[in-house]
Amino acid sequence: MPEKAGLFRYLTEAFLFRWNLLLFGGASAAALLSGHPDVAMPLVAAAEVTYLAGLSSMSRFQGAIDAKAHAATKGTQAAPTPADQAVAQVNARERIMDVLKSLSEERRARFLRLRARCVEMQRIANAVRGDTRDESGAATELRAPALDRLLWVFLKLLLSDQAIARFLQAADATQIAKSLVELEERVAKRTAAVPEADRDNDRILRSLHDSVATAELRKENIEKAKSNAEFVAAELDRLETKIAALTEMSVGHADPDEMSSKIDAIAEGISQTEETIRELQTLTGMAADHDTPAILGADLRQQKVKA
Repeated sequence: MPEKAGLFRYLTEAFLFRWNLLLFGGASAAALLSGHPDVAMPLVAAAEVTYLAGLSSMSRFQGAIDAKAHAATKGTQAAPTPADQAVAQVNARERIMDVLKSLSEERRARFLRLRARCVEMQRIANAVRGDTRDESGAATELRAPALDRLLWVFLKLLLSDQAIARFLQAADATQIAKSLVELEERVAKRTAAVPEADRDNDRILRSLHDSVATAELRKENIEKAKSNAEFVAAELDRLETKIAALTEMSVGHADPDEMSSKIDAIAEGISQTEETIRELQTLTGMAADHDTPAILGADLRQQKVKA
């Protein structure tokens, strides 16, 4: 685990967050121009202190800053020993297997087929170039972090797809819509029965309005889940096609640098997909990861995975 960055680093990062600087600067300027800076400025300062204290104490924010600090110091660390590399390979394999174990058989098979296709296409490409020394079939250009990142995102997308499907299956959209209609009818009936002057203080009406708001929130969550499901399904198809196309292109491309640039370009274009995956972490239960495991270099053949 990365070492803690420390309270000073947390506060500094929270203060230097661009939206905070924009809002704090704007609020300070407005306070100075208000005509009563002696009153307004302490309020702005109090709000800023509250923000800094709240954000810097959040575990997710601290984890992100710890990872950032850890990444910044990695360049100064000594080169990993063979033992360190072996441990890293085992850890990477375990991370991949943990996700595979949680997937349904159909989704797991889909990922393994794609990965096997990558390896097989590279083996063919090696044979075309007369290079058969790479027994795994995963040559240097296809072991690049960019392609591993694509496969890792694809694997996490499968997990997100499964989590959304389970959520939608558990959430009864029809019953929620029916309850919402019934609640709105009760609100209308109660409103008609209570004098207008007493409606704001009527406990039953307040309770009914709160129930309506809750039902509407549940309905919105389901609609958002359906939208996320459509996006994830489309991204799975798009990414699967991209990865397959890249591996097929490697057969006819003699220039590894050109292939590497194509892979890097596609990997950099999946930021929106990764953001969606982060938003769905509460459903998938998957912790945020800061390093991509070497998927093509991992040995998954000897591991029996059971659902």
